[in-house]
Amino acid sequence: MSHVTSVFTDLVRVETRLYNAVNARLISEQGLGLGQFEFLDLIDRVPGCRVLDIVGELAITVGAVSKAVDRLVAAGWCVRVAHPQDRRSSVLHLTPEGETKLAASRPIVASELAALTAAVSPDDLIHIAAALATLRTSLEAGTHGQPG
Repeated sequence: MSHVTSVFTDLVRVETRLYNAVNARLISEQGLGLGQFEFLDLIDRVPGCRVLDIVGELAITVGAVSKAVDRLVAAGWCVRVAHPQDRRSSVLHLTPEGETKLAASRPIVASELAALTAAVSPDDLIHIAAALATLRTSLEAGTHGQPG
C-alpha cells in the first residue's frame, strides 16, 4: 500500500469514528444527529442560506439536501422563506426552536471532539488542521468530489 493510500485509509477511518461518536452523543443528549447539526450550523452561519449553499459546502446532491431540509422543517427547526429576488428559490432560516437546539448542541460537539482528540498534542492538531485546510482548498478549487 502506498503512503498516500494509507493516509487516505487512516483519514477515512478517523473521520468515521469521530463522526459516529459525536453523532451518538448528540442523539443521546439533544435528539438530533450530527448531520442535522451540520445543516443547522450552516443555515445559521451562511446569510441567506439556500439549498445550493449547503450542496456546495457538503458536496452532496440537491435531492439529499432538499430531503434533509424537509426533515428539519418537519421537526420545527427551520423554515423555507421565498427568496426576495428569486421566487423560484427559497432561503432557509432557523426557527427559535432550531436556534435553541443548535446553541445547546455546539458545546456538546466541541467537548466530544476535544475528548476524542486528546491523545494528539495541540501542536500536532494545528499541523493536521493546516494540512487538511490546504488539501480541502485544493479540492474545492476544482470540481473534485462534487456530486454528479
